[in-house]
Amino acid sequence: MRLVRVLTLDEKTVWGVEMDDGSIRQLRGEPGQPGAKPGRRILILKRLAPVEARVIFCAGLNYRRHAAETGVSIPDSPVIFMKNLSAVQHPGDPIQLPVFLPSDQVDYEGELAVVIGRTCKNVRRDHALDYVLGYTCANDVSARDWQKFKGGGQWSRSKSFDTFCPLGPCLVTPDEIPNPNALGIRTELNGTTVQNSTTADMIFDVPTLIEFLSGSTTLLPGTVILTGTPEGVGMARTPPLWLKDGDRVQVTIEKIGTLFNPVIREDLTHV
Repeated sequence: MRLVRVLTLDEKTVWGVEMDDGSIRQLRGEPGQPGAKPGRRILILKRLAPVEARVIFCAGLNYRRHAAETGVSIPDSPVIFMKNLSAVQHPGDPIQLPVFLPSDQVDYEGELAVVIGRTCKNVRRDHALDYVLGYTCANDVSARDWQKFKGGGQWSRSKSFDTFCPLGPCLVTPDEIPNPNALGIRTELNGTTVQNSTTADMIFDVPTLIEFLSGSTTLLPGTVILTGTPEGVGMARTPPLWLKDGDRVQVTIEKIGTLFNPVIREDLTHV
């Protein structure tokens, strides 16, 4: 099932199901609950990020070829950081380049995102996928100057600016993706492919990440896990390829679809 959160014509936020013909039908029941199914067809104003995130965990350096391009050794355990919830952005809405707290080294990172559907703690990897509500595309937008030089050695500042976590366009349930580590993943910048890989290149696969994050820690429904980015990031290019005003970024993941976002400068009109 392809679940979507949408804003209807009467400006209500509802869950829907994207049908094979592209139409949206309102979901009868709650996502992930037994008996939930498509209902009446609805017209929408826009798609929203397909999860109301409770917390956002992210895995860094989790693709072998990405670790190699950055000159970093393969980590012994998952490298985890977090993003502020206000970083979430809807599909189609703009990524804003920070101006008030400026950065001129903003980078793209196409990623597979995992959404937890029910409370879990101390989950073994063999059962980890039983707790997944679905999968979506993500862009772990990163201000590299804040990540490397201005953030005090921590990554969260560089990753948590408003709009730095686009999610979408839909949430695909696990019955349609039995193996999340067998998906093609591609990022395009202004129509040119800049990342082209497969989730099979992850160092720590999705079940391992869930096992690690749930260890002695309760993961609540709505927990979002960004699983890392493949090689091809702008920081690793010569010269570096930073996002700029007017750019168009899209992340495409096999069996999920394409997450598109334009890029603009932060508006300081009302500051």
